[in-house]
Amino acid sequence: MSKIVKVANPIYDVVFKYLMEDTRIAKLLISALIELEVIEIELKPKEYTSDLKEKNFTVYRIDFKAKIKDKTGKEHIVLIELQKAKLATDIMRFRRYLGMQYAHKDNVIKTNKGTIALPIISIYFLGYSLDNFSSTPIIKVARQYIDHATKDILKGKEHFIESLTHDSIIIQIQAIKKKRHRTKLEQVLSVFEQSDIHEVDVNIEKYPKEFQEVIRRLTSALADPDIREVMNIEDDILEELADKERLVEKLAKQKEEIEKEKEIEKQRAEKEKQRAEAEKQRAEKEKQRAEKEKQRAKAAMIKLAKRMKKYGENINEIQKETGLSFDEIEKL
Repeated sequence: MSKIVKVANPIYDVVFKYLMEDTRIAKLLISALIELEVIEIELKPKEYTSDLKEKNFTVYRIDFKAKIKDKTGKEHIVLIELQKAKLATDIMRFRRYLGMQYAHKDNVIKTNKGTIALPIISIYFLGYSLDNFSSTPIIKVARQYIDHATKDILKGKEHFIESLTHDSIIIQIQAIKKKRHRTKLEQVLSVFEQSDIHEVDVNIEKYPKEFQEVIRRLTSALADPDIREVMNIEDDILEELADKERLVEKLAKQKEEIEKEKEIEKQRAEKEKQRAEAEKQRAEKEKQRAEKEKQRAKAAMIKLAKRMKKYGENINEIQKETGLSFDEIEKL
């Protein structure tokens, strides 16, 4: 028989912070995510943002300095930039925070070769789905060094390249909940619930044993009244943000409709202008045609008047026949 326990939902920033402040759990989760052994890890408490009054509430960030062991057994010091976002509009905050990490003067180490910038590994927990890979729970973005000419993969690492580029892990929380868990890591991360649910049911008998500490920590968080209160505050703020987003979306739609109406009216006015111009041109052509016709008719009457005058017809008869004036006939 399965054993179900209730734990706090780590999608909430206050719970996520409480979970990751435990360095044993941070080592466990980050090791599983980057697929490298984390030997030591240090939370950089001055770096994370957790003020509910801040405008950037939709993004939560924790920074770690970690000693990791690569697949060859060599040890490295790296920065772990861990960010969690609730909205798809938060990408610019990701870029800004990452830029701050690259620029920070403390994110370096001294070696016998001089000062070297620490490599960065970025981990993103997304509360929304990517457009093209919405069904993939965890996406690993791993760099390769490639010989441009031969396309061969180059072995080894270079500080220059490591200092200017970085690997990333993207966790899509919605995708984890939608499909059967294929790995222990996906099962571990299934405790994240992308909703305003404060309590998540977990079958601890099916939860990976080496990650049971995660469940114990989240159970402890659920029992803390202060954490529960902050979860309620997060709900209120997110609802307010959602209301604002809906209002912005509504205003944007109204603006789009107004712009569309303006464009239709502009096109209508342009067509009317073109129609009026075409009508004017047709009237001008008709006027020119009528004038030419009048000139042809008059030329024909002058020719007839000359002929009648030549044969001795009197002026009155010529006037009656051609419609020319006395003076016009006299000048012929």
